[in-house]
Formats: sequence, C-alpha cells, structure tokens
Amino acid sequence: MAIQSGALRFNSDSGKLEYYNGEEWWQIDNFSADNATGGARGVFGGGFTPSPSPGVFFNTMEYITISSTGNVIDFGDLSATKNFVRSCSSSTRGIFGGGRTPTALNVIDFITISSTGNAQDFGDLTIALSNSGACASSTRGVFGGGYAAPTHYNIIQYITIASTGNAQDFGDLSAAKDNMGSFSSSTRGVFGGGESGPAYINVIEYITISSTGNAQDFGDLSVAKVGMSACSNSTRGVFGGGQSPTILNVIEYITIATLGNAIDFGDLTAAKTYSSACSSSTRGVFGGGWDFPVVYNVIEYITILSTGNAQDFGDLSVAKVGMGACSNGHGGL
Repeated sequence: MAIQSGALRFNSDSGKLEYYNGEEWWQIDNFSADNATGGARGVFGGGFTPSPSPGVFFNTMEYITISSTGNVIDFGDLSATKNFVRSCSSSTRGIFGGGRTPTALNVIDFITISSTGNAQDFGDLTIALSNSGACASSTRGVFGGGYAAPTHYNIIQYITIASTGNAQDFGDLSAAKDNMGSFSSSTRGVFGGGESGPAYINVIEYITISSTGNAQDFGDLSVAKVGMSACSNSTRGVFGGGQSPTILNVIEYITIATLGNAIDFGDLTAAKTYSSACSSSTRGVFGGGWDFPVVYNVIEYITILSTGNAQDFGDLSVAKVGMGACSNGHGGL
C-alpha cells in the first residue's frame, strides 16, 4: 500500500514524530527553545586575535539570544584561554572540547546554557586536539578529526552530554583532517571540507550519532575549502565562508536527511574564515572571522529555511577567530 502524503509516524530510533511529504519522511520538532525559554541562546567561547603580536588567546564566553539582534553579553570563563576549541550541546548543556593554548589540549569543559557562570570540568578527549569538528543529538556529543602539531587525525570520539567523563572511540573519518564545518540533525552528524596536510578537501560525510562506526560519503562542497563555520536546524545544514585558498563569503546548504552536493544559499556580509556559528530552529548566526590581516567582531544571521544573504546581528566584545559556539536550540535537538 502506498504511503499517502501527510502521513505521520513515530521513529523509534530518533524518538521523534515524522510526517511524509510525498517523497520522504521529515522530522517534526517537538522541542523549541524559543517557546520554552523565551529564546534560544547561543554561546561563543574562547578564540584568538593576532594583534598585538604574537596574538591574544581568550577564555571568555559571551552569549546572544538568537531570535533577537544586538551585541553579546558576558557569560563567564572557560577553564583556560584557548583557540580552535570546538563546541556541541544539548538543550541544557554546552560542551567545549580540546583547543590549543597554543599547545593542543584534551580538556572538555561544560556549561549550563540557560544560566551564566564559569565552565566546569567534564572529562578529557581521547587525545589532545584542536580544530576538530563537533556535532550533537539531544544526548550524545561527537568530535571528529582534529590537529595536534604536526599530526592531522581521523578519529571520531563521543561523550554522553548529561553525564561527565572521558570521551570514547566512535570510529573514523574518511581521512585525517581538521578545520571542517560540522552540524547535525537528531540522527545524523555531518562533517564538510577540511584540511589534510597541505590539501584542502571538498568531501561531505556523515555519521549516525546514536550508533558507532566510520563516516560515510554524503556528497561534495562546491569547492575544496577549510575553516568554514556551520550550523543547522533539524532538516537543513549550512556552511558559511572558509578558504580555498582565497577567503570566501559563500554560504551553501544541504538537506541532512538526503545525500548529495551542497547548493548555493547566498553570501556572508564579508569574506571570512574561522568564524563560528550556532543556530535555533529558524536562524543561523555567524560570529567573528578572519580575512588576513582583518579580524572581525561582526555577528550576522540568516533564516535557515530560506536562501539569501546574511544580515547584521550585532557585535562580539572584541574581534576574534576560532571560537567554540553552541546553542540550546540547534538542529540535533
């Protein structure tokens, strides 16, 4: 019997209600940070600015309400000053893993997103890494790849966000790489682009977050590039900016539940790499970034389910790059 458009089902694997649009099953969001808390909150932590030489590393965290516009507000401090820390989150906790000071770190910190205050110790990554990709479901956080001079890594590792403890082995990426863009739905984690040695990569690959195993091929980015920021709602993932080696302003997107190549979305307000992104169910927000030698303090936003150019949101406290960014309303929840 053919499935009728508009049919509903409960997906026991994801724990989500889904509807059939005539071609494929789509998830129905059953949580909204906007409705539950008055607005999904995005948190930016750590980062680096190259001026004054030899540069300054930050331990500060600051936050925004994603549904509004305006400048950041102080949240608290990470356990150490660190750059290229990577962040994932549940609807309650934000996780900041690894980074460098400039030595690579294995430390995992956590925060309660709805409050403010300093980060607390969660545990350790399996090895010290910076520049990983990170994504999450409502229960599990995943870190893929990374770098600790002079080595690029292909390892994927995971944590249970509601607990504390050390990361465990998940599987491997298709290649040893770092500086990918990454995001998730409630079932899939996606890693796009990156750098392996001197080579830039255009490959997009995915994992099933609730399982373990190696990443599988999803499709390709428009060009091989590194240093993108990325975010998602439950259906669409967005990659912004990057370097190929030219610094880019391009935004492109995929539909997470399918396979295929990235599609043009629009442009950031300026070409930049190593910015950081977080999202609600409707908006993606990009903060900071670098177009050598210019470092940006600008925050900008898009409406994820539409296409078009980014618009001004507000400013970070200072211009910086390589922050970790998370929210309590992203596509994995």
